[in-house]
Amino acid sequence: MSRNPYIRPVSNTTWWLAQPRYMRYMAREVSCVLIGAYTGVLVWALVKLSEGAQAWAQFLECLQSPLSIAFHLLAFAFAIYHTTTWFNVTPKAMPLQLGETQVPGGMIIGAHYAGWAVVSIIVLWLAGGI
Repeated sequence: MSRNPYIRPVSNTTWWLAQPRYMRYMAREVSCVLIGAYTGVLVWALVKLSEGAQAWAQFLECLQSPLSIAFHLLAFAFAIYHTTTWFNVTPKAMPLQLGETQVPGGMIIGAHYAGWAVVSIIVLWLAGGI
């Protein structure tokens, strides 16, 4: 009998390709990079807005390029993916207990989606979209 335990070899770079669950996890983690880049675009917009009307007009013109539109659509898709996957895992990450009973996971998820809808409606209303 060997004294050394068997250690299964695991690739340092492609371990996440082994199962679809790992691939979804990595897609969620990569979505943070796009959300961070979009945050950079928002900061850039604030800088251009503070520089005056001409700088703001140039910024808006830059946003109309096909590459910019593709980036915004991709960032939006990943933001939706990131949000929905986080909402769906919330009952496991943050279980709620009221007295002696556990709050059902569906209620926690539903409350998150309801809050998201309310905040979205308020933002649309303030922006003049509704």
